[in-house]
Amino acid sequence: MKTVSSIGGEQHDHTGTPPSDLPSRAVLDTAGDLLRALAAPVRIAIVLQLHREARCVHELVDALDVPQPLVSQHLRILKSAGVVAGERSGREVLYRLVDDHLAEIVVAAVTHAAEDEEQAP
Repeated sequence: MKTVSSIGGEQHDHTGTPPSDLPSRAVLDTAGDLLRALAAPVRIAIVLQLHREARCVHELVDALDVPQPLVSQHLRILKSAGVVAGERSGREVLYRLVDDHLAEIVVAAVTHAAEDEEQAP
């Protein structure tokens, strides 16, 4: 059955066929896992810090003004999700983003949230 709806003056044809350009279920599941790993304000802040440059835990603690155990806990979550990697440098571990794709998503989300905040009455 074919139905047509009108939204904002535009007509939309409901043919009942799903879009064929969706990624596989495995890709969607992985994307969901990554987004869940990023879904905490402290983890978002960590990604923003690491987007600028690699940092060790004490630098993140100072920049974020949160306790070291909390930063370490969030780093473990990001590391297990494949978002960050740690490399030992002497007695410290230097954390870096695995790639910039996720940082771009975080930056876009933060930019969008800031725009919404500026537009609020």
